[in-house]
Amino acid sequence: MTGRSRPAIEVVEVTEGADQVQRPSAEVRYADELARLREADTAARPPGWALSVQAARRFVVGDEKLNVSRKFVGDPSLIDRALITLATSRGLMLVGDPGTAKSLLSELLAAAVSGDSTLTIQGGAATTEDQIRYSWNYALLVADGPSTRSLVPAPLLRGMAEGRTVRFEEITRCPLEVQDCLLSPLSDRVLAIPELTGPESMVFARDGFNIIATANTRDRGVNDMSSALKRRFNFETVFPIADFVTELTLVADEAAKLLRRSGVTAEPRRDVLEVLVTTFRELRTGETARGDSMDRLSSVMSTAEAVSVAHAVGLRGWFLRGEAGNAEDVVACLAGTAAKDNAEDLAKLRRYLAQQVSWRGGDQWRALHEARHLLPG
Repeated sequence: MTGRSRPAIEVVEVTEGADQVQRPSAEVRYADELARLREADTAARPPGWALSVQAARRFVVGDEKLNVSRKFVGDPSLIDRALITLATSRGLMLVGDPGTAKSLLSELLAAAVSGDSTLTIQGGAATTEDQIRYSWNYALLVADGPSTRSLVPAPLLRGMAEGRTVRFEEITRCPLEVQDCLLSPLSDRVLAIPELTGPESMVFARDGFNIIATANTRDRGVNDMSSALKRRFNFETVFPIADFVTELTLVADEAAKLLRRSGVTAEPRRDVLEVLVTTFRELRTGETARGDSMDRLSSVMSTAEAVSVAHAVGLRGWFLRGEAGNAEDVVACLAGTAAKDNAEDLAKLRRYLAQQVSWRGGDQWRALHEARHLLPG
């Protein structure tokens, strides 16, 4: 196996019955949009890319003329910098708080650049180099010895041999020595297979190969990256959504999609979602809308968590009572989000509902205050 030939790997695409898959990959979900972008794409493309930089940008931020939806809410200049990085020989590192859509952005970029977002490594304490680079079919290894026939490519080897983008999720959750197996592929664009001999012992990266890694800022210090590996990445920070209306719209849209897939025909109530998103933002920042200081939760009160709770509220209302869900459902669903990391967070949530909700106007705010007894404990 060399960088001049592709491994004999059959890639099974999820197309038939994709509507039955809980979450198809980005290239499947947005296949029509990608096809329209490719058809209209006349700009120069970096070597090995499925789309030009301009078309890849439109895939992420949207294009009304081509009926391409906006998929990432954030600074468009971040997308520009990320795409230019992927066209260079440096990897892209997306860092930020949990729930800021780093993984989503990674998936969208890979789908736009390579047409395939599935070459993914999930980092963790048990992740090994075999899961990143390659492993062996031991039955064939014993029978035939080391050969390309007994070799089992992992995402990194496949990405290099096929010229595709490799995603490395939660890289700082991996041990330092495991992370450093990326050094040679990122710097020299080559992966050695010492068990093989001759030309097959070296895999040279084809045009289009690069790595997108993600890391949570809360994980810093767990297995911090070596300075050598950091030098091979460009770091980009993905920030939480600052604008209330933007975050509310995103939560409403994403929750509605999830509810439809869950068999719920009732649209989420806007007034309930306003209460939900406001609660999340205040518990996240430690400050109320009128400027009062309050206890800030240690749990992650991210936009992604807000979408999850909005989904649960809609499910609870629909399947228990045949309606869209209300503020009482918000309280019932909040406890599992607020009390993940610290038992004291549940007490902080209880104080928030008792002290910072009663003065607000509106039926849903009053219902939220009156439902505080639904918190466990």
